Amino acid sequence: MSCLVLYHPDCLRHVPPRPHPEKPERLVAVRERLERGELWDQVPREEPAPAEPELLELVHPRTYLDQVRRASRDPGMWLDPDTYAVEGTWAAVLAAAGGATHAVDAVVRGQTPCAFALVRPPGHHAGPARAMGFCLVNHVAVAVRHARERLGLKRVMVVDWDVHHGNGTQEVFYRDGGVLFASLHQEGWYPGTGALEETGEGDGEGLTVNLPLPPGVGDEGYRTVFEEVLLPLGDAWHPELVVVSAGFDAHHTDPLGRMQLTEAGFARLALLLREAAGRWCGGRLALVLEGGYDLQGLPRCVEATLQVLAGLAGPPSVAAQPEVPYAVVRERVRAARRVLGQYWSL
Repeated sequence: MSCLVLYHPDCLRHVPPRPHPEKPERLVAVRERLERGELWDQVPREEPAPAEPELLELVHPRTYLDQVRRASRDPGMWLDPDTYAVEGTWAAVLAAAGGATHAVDAVVRGQTPCAFALVRPPGHHAGPARAMGFCLVNHVAVAVRHARERLGLKRVMVVDWDVHHGNGTQEVFYRDGGVLFASLHQEGWYPGTGALEETGEGDGEGLTVNLPLPPGVGDEGYRTVFEEVLLPLGDAWHPELVVVSAGFDAHHTDPLGRMQLTEAGFARLALLLREAAGRWCGGRLALVLEGGYDLQGLPRCVEATLQVLAGLAGPPSVAAQPEVPYAVVRERVRAARRVLGQYWSL
């Protein structure tokens, strides 16, 4: 097993004008951790070409992209209370979208069974014509549209395990009959969307799957939801490609979440998806970094995830964190299966 790592230094050019959790130090910390542990030299790596602006138009109207480009001129501006643009932002979003698209290209074309794009700023809150929640361009949505419209795939599964609901990705694919979007997120948390009952419309009815989880769910709770809801959905859908919005802010040390996952828990989720992708689509699995704002927790999570994806190690031996009672998770699983039972035999 191998996992291609994609990284472009232009992702560091998006620099906050005031103290902010989404900052270049996130990627710097990840790379330094991988280099110290020698993983950086144990996996294949590439510097992907930045995306051409026209590629972003698969998701975002040109008028919106022009707005982001203008906002990225010195001295920059705020596009919403949380989301900034500065002189290097346009280069960073092109590099990030290029990394996500290259990851999909590499696995679909058979270059590698797995690819992990280490990019920023994150993208899953960005709607077609709206920046929000640190996100300006929806890199995962761009890469999936590329897979559907340019590579000819008919069924793609997007798994979003960021602690925040991927509302932008949901908006893009809500009526798309070729994309199964599944989000596990902390309920009642930013941005307030992602209820169980949001299941898609038109051709996409039943293909939006929201799994809001109460604060305090940890390794075993997430694994239960994967095994009893998410993986059976994939078995029924038979995707030709799996793309992960890989946010790590559900880690127990993250300041922007209230979940209890450990780096070992994330590694197990990645391992479950790797094995499932082997059944579904010849192992085609692409991950794109989203959130994760603790500068010690994020690098540990990326390292553990990459190690299992590359087949270099199993999940690390770390103590599980205390989490909500199992009965709480079981009830949420039952509720999800009741809603999804309208569309799926699970």
